[in-house]
Amino acid sequence: MMARDDGVEVEVAVEARAQLGEGPIWNGASGQLVWVDIMACRVHRFTPDAEADESADVGQPVGAVAARTTPGLVLAMRDGFGVLDTDTGDVQMIAGAEAHVKGNRMNDGKCDSAGRFWAGTMAFDQSPAAGALYRLERDHSVAKMIQGVSISNGLCWSADDRSMYYIDSPTQGVDVFDFDAASGGLSNRRRVIDIPKEAGLPDGMTIDEQGFLWVALYGGGAVRRYSPEGELDLTIELPAAQITSCTFGGNDFRDLYITSAAQELSEEALAAQPHAGALFVCRPGPAGLPANPYAG
Repeated sequence: MMARDDGVEVEVAVEARAQLGEGPIWNGASGQLVWVDIMACRVHRFTPDAEADESADVGQPVGAVAARTTPGLVLAMRDGFGVLDTDTGDVQMIAGAEAHVKGNRMNDGKCDSAGRFWAGTMAFDQSPAAGALYRLERDHSVAKMIQGVSISNGLCWSADDRSMYYIDSPTQGVDVFDFDAASGGLSNRRRVIDIPKEAGLPDGMTIDEQGFLWVALYGGGAVRRYSPEGELDLTIELPAAQITSCTFGGNDFRDLYITSAAQELSEEALAAQPHAGALFVCRPGPAGLPANPYAG
């Protein structure tokens, strides 16, 4: 274990050396932490009880993954949305999004309480306003919900289902929308958290049972916990700079799993950060909320 200055002990769960680890979710049905290595085109499934991590090559960059109410996993991929058969490794595309935009790919995503899968896009070269946020319906139709996005990233919903939080990374903060759970509609966008550039780029995000937001800071080597009003409550420092996302899991949802990236680091930086690209885990105290599965 590595004791941090904030008192939270951080462990390396998987020494993955991921290029761009992202999108962790806890699959309660299988007792696994599912996550992706975007540019390596791999979907990982980590079984803590067995201390085993297995992965499947899905053939194209994969930005996010979610459990389903039926067997398998739903994926947000470069060309759109697909389904992974976890028994055979076969991938079936079920809906397009921006397959015609060759310079774009899918990034982060999650499912809402109604079983719709939300995922956004970004340009490979990170061109401003080149992406959008999409909603995959249960019938496999796709709705564009936000346009003019630069790097679509973390999203999560409040426990009462009245708010959706969202990160477009270069804006250096977290926005919140009024959310209509029945229709999946968004309204009244406003800023709730501002993050200074020197702290890192806001990336993936999760929420705990108390309504506090946990934000991964890419380049900042940390995960921060913020109150619903935007006040900084806790900082967890990690032994890697490029922290990408986080989620709660385990039997009591008190294990905080954190992904990271080794991409674009020099040999000198990699030597200084031997755990870059690892999947980390810690127990900071609060419990998280179960991830919603895709109901399509």
